[in-house]
Amino acid sequence: MEHNTDHNVNIRGQRAFEKEEAYLRAQKKVKALIGFYWHFASYVIVNIFIIVLIVTNGGELWSFGTFATAIFWGIGVFFHFMGVYGPDFLFGKNWEERKIKELMDKDKKHWE
Repeated sequence: MEHNTDHNVNIRGQRAFEKEEAYLRAQKKVKALIGFYWHFASYVIVNIFIIVLIVTNGGELWSFGTFATAIFWGIGVFFHFMGVYGPDFLFGKNWEERKIKELMDKDKKHWE
């Protein structure tokens, strides 16, 4: 009987650990999302300011120099986005498995 009680305590302890681990993962993800949102908001605000400043001081709107900061910083924002959301955002959750199945089915039809 005592052995069974120890086992139940271990299972409860494992579940508590898993819950805590899940909470910490979720907390880390939320912090990453907040960091990205602040990065994106500052990107938009600063680049609007820079473009307006250039144009109001006699610069041409449709020149590379006007948008250079937005372009190069935008590359950084894109990689930040990919770091937070990952490739699942573009391809979907099970893209790799679906693609493998699709190619295997295609190959199977070829050989039948």
